[in-house]
Parts: sequence; C-alpha cells; structure tokens
Amino acid sequence: MTAYQDFVARFGAVNDVLNAVNILNWDARTMMPAQASVTRSEQVGTLTGLARDLIVDNKTRDLTAAADAETAGLPEDSIERRSVVQAKEAIEFHLRVPGELVRERAAQHSVANDAWIAARQANDFSIFAPHLAEMLRLSKLYADAIGWQEHPYDALVGLYEPGETAASLTSLFSALRAGLKPIYDAAVARPAPRSDFLFRTVDPALQRKFAARMAEAFTFDQNRGRLDISVHPFEVSFTRNDVRLTTRYRPNYMPMALFGTLHETGHGLYEQNIAPELTRSVLATDLIGLYAVGGTSFGAHESQSRLWENHVGRSRSFWQRHMDDLRSDVPGVYDDVTAEEFYKGVTRVSPGLTRVESDEMSYDFHIMLRVELEQAMLDGSVAVADVPGEWNKAIKRDLGLDVPDDLQGCLQDIHWSVGYLGSFPTYTIGNITAAQLMETARKNVPEVIASSEAGDYAPLAGWLRDNIWQHGRRFSRDELLQRVTGRSLEIAPYLNYLQARYSEEA
Repeated sequence: MTAYQDFVARFGAVNDVLNAVNILNWDARTMMPAQASVTRSEQVGTLTGLARDLIVDNKTRDLTAAADAETAGLPEDSIERRSVVQAKEAIEFHLRVPGELVRERAAQHSVANDAWIAARQANDFSIFAPHLAEMLRLSKLYADAIGWQEHPYDALVGLYEPGETAASLTSLFSALRAGLKPIYDAAVARPAPRSDFLFRTVDPALQRKFAARMAEAFTFDQNRGRLDISVHPFEVSFTRNDVRLTTRYRPNYMPMALFGTLHETGHGLYEQNIAPELTRSVLATDLIGLYAVGGTSFGAHESQSRLWENHVGRSRSFWQRHMDDLRSDVPGVYDDVTAEEFYKGVTRVSPGLTRVESDEMSYDFHIMLRVELEQAMLDGSVAVADVPGEWNKAIKRDLGLDVPDDLQGCLQDIHWSVGYLGSFPTYTIGNITAAQLMETARKNVPEVIASSEAGDYAPLAGWLRDNIWQHGRRFSRDELLQRVTGRSLEIAPYLNYLQARYSEEA
C-alpha cells in the first residue's frame, strides 16, 4: 500500500513534532529555570502551530485522500481505516480553527502556568486572575471556531471526551450525586479509624524508594520511563519508549507521594503498552487536541490511573502484601502499624480541601464543582474575579468545609493554567469506567484478580494491555467498554464498588 505508507510517514512527522512539544512541556514543569517561561511559550506555540500546519497542508490532504481511496475496501475498524478516518476528521477540524488561534492558545499555556505557580507561591489568586481571563477568552474563541449549539462547553469537553456535552454531564452527575450522597453520608457518620501514622515524617528519598518499587511491581518499565518531581503530579510520554512520571513529596504526609505515583503509574502503563506498530502513528496521536498520546480519551486514561491507585493501591490485599515492603524501605516509622490499620487509614472518609489528596468518597464532589464553575465561567454567569468566592461556597455546600485561602482553594489545580478547560469531567468518567472494567474482570477472569490480590500484578496488567492499552486510539471509550464489558458507560458498578468498600462491615 504505497499511498498508505506515505500517509503513515507524513503523520509520523506530525507525531514527532508533538512529541517535541511534550518534551518542552515536561521540562517546563520539572527543570526549566523560572525566567525561561516567555521563550518557552514561544517555542511551544511555534511547534504546536507547525503540527497544525502539517495536518492541513495540501501535501497531507493529498496523501490522506490517496490513502482513503486505497484502504476503502478494508473493515471500518481496521487500523488502516481508523487511521485514515481520524486524519480526515482532524483535517476538517483544523480547517475550521485559525492557525494563529492555535499558536496563541498554545503559547498562553506556558505564560499562564508560570503565573499559576507564582500565584501558588504567594497564595494570591489575583496574580493568576488576568491569565485565567485570557485563557477563557481564547477558549471561547476556540469553542466558537470548533462549533457548538447548546453551550460552549460542548466544544471543549469534546476535545477530551468525545461524545460528552454539558447536558450529558449534567444528567450523569445528577444521577451520580444522588447515588453517592447516601453512601457518603453514612461513611462520614461512622467513627474515624486511626490515621495519626499517616502524618509521620518520612524522608522524601525513602518515600521515593517505596513508590518506585510499587510502580515497578505494577509492571512499569523503568528502562522506558522515569520518575521525577513537579509542582503537580503528571504523566507524559514521548512515544511508548519514553514515558515520564512525576510526583511531589511532603515530608510529613507520605501518602501524597505514594498515591500520586501510583496514579501516574496507571497513566504510564497505558502509554508504555500501546502496540509497538502504532508508535508515531495517527492512533498514538490526538490530532484534534494536538497532543502526542496513545490513550483514546482522557476518561479512558483516567480509568487506568484510578484503577491502579484505588482498586489496587488502596485495597486491603495490597497492604497485606506490601506492609513489610514499606517497613523495609522506610525503617522504624511504621513498626507499630498493622496492615489492616494502614488499609483503614488510607481508605478513611475524611473530607478535605485538596482534590488530589481526597478520599474516594469525596473525590467526585471536587470534580463536579469544578465542572460547574467551568461552565459558568464560559457562559459568563461567573466572572473570573468571583471564582474564589464561588469555589468556597461550593466546597461548603458539598463537603461542609471552610476554605482558608486560595492555595487550598481555586489555585490547587494546574488544569486552567494550561488550557485544559473541559478536562475535569474525565476524572469522574475515569472512576466510573475503572469500576466497570474491574467488575468485568472479577466476573470473567477471577484468576487475574486472585493473582493481583496475591501481589502478582502482571496478569491484571496483561488483561488490561490486551483489552485496553494495546489499541491506542483505534477504538473510542464506549467501543472499548462494549468490547470488554458488553455495555456503554454506566454508574452502577462504581456505586456498588463504593458501597462495598465503605459499608459498615468493610
């Protein structure tokens, strides 16, 4: 297939450019000097614009048309057909969106992220506010160029979770909130388990040792990845052969680094296990969002991070198997703590102000308030200056907590600073998807779950690789769910999982 091979080579170049953007962004969040943000933003903007221009130029369009004709007789779900169809959709998308807007929006990411870091250091939202206002302005222009009918949020959320809209999320979250509230209220009303030991001082180097050991136990390949430090934990890949994880350390709260690492490990496993033949291809590239990534959607990606962080890392069996490893890596700190006490400590329901440190029962309330605020900012019903106050009111309403400052409130997440308006719903979608996958694994391959509970995680990783990871972006989230579970996204498995974990007898 000469035409198709030329098409593949062309989009391999697009993937190369976007991987260069990933490298620059990784460096900006881990090692870049503070004074480099302006030039870094120009570099990111230039390369992102170049990727967009490569997608829409005449040569790419001709190669795509020729590949389309050459592969027309193949099954619609074949790698070749899915690649061509996604390329055609990307070309049509980017022809609607001005190239200058793409460059301007990409460049604003680095500047706004730098301002967000400065605002966090000063604990002052006003430092970040003008940059958020500018990001909102650009996002509204972007949504208008993409096209929407009912709400500008529809265009933006579709970048991260195709098929979802403001209306679909309102319906999903309404049902989820109704199901969560009684489970949450009952859990909060019970006596809190012991958790003092979680706040003991642990040298960050020892925290890293244990976290890295667990990432490797989960089958993360250290020869094709690494673990570093950042202000906000994240994962990014430069193809399946170079996957970067980051976490952050608090000397007097080891779980932050551990569960941050396990979460990012889930993301990293997805990227490391994309089928080798998809490397540098359309099916390992988000051509719409201009992001080199193999996961099919942000929600699908989050399902893997939440699965490994919560279903595995916060399970009773995990602590039964690895409490001795923790004592070995962190000597003398937890000698008086049993595995059962540690399990109950890390699964306690203790509503907090910070999303990434939130217990499972509180977590989705954090997500729902952010989605509510995003939609309100985009439709103009909430002004940027009013964000801290609206945030604080929502936290009080949902979790009964008072927010003492901006750092523990509306400045805690990186997403708005890097233009990820519309991405927050994908965390809850990830929670729901993870539970649906694990329910199916327990039913269909109980031996895989048994191995995981015994401390051997390779069978679970293999099952996920075969069913989810290897396919890259070939199948949509719901197509994967249909193939694996026989159903589209549904909340019942998630509510059943939470009910079982947080019942009186658990």
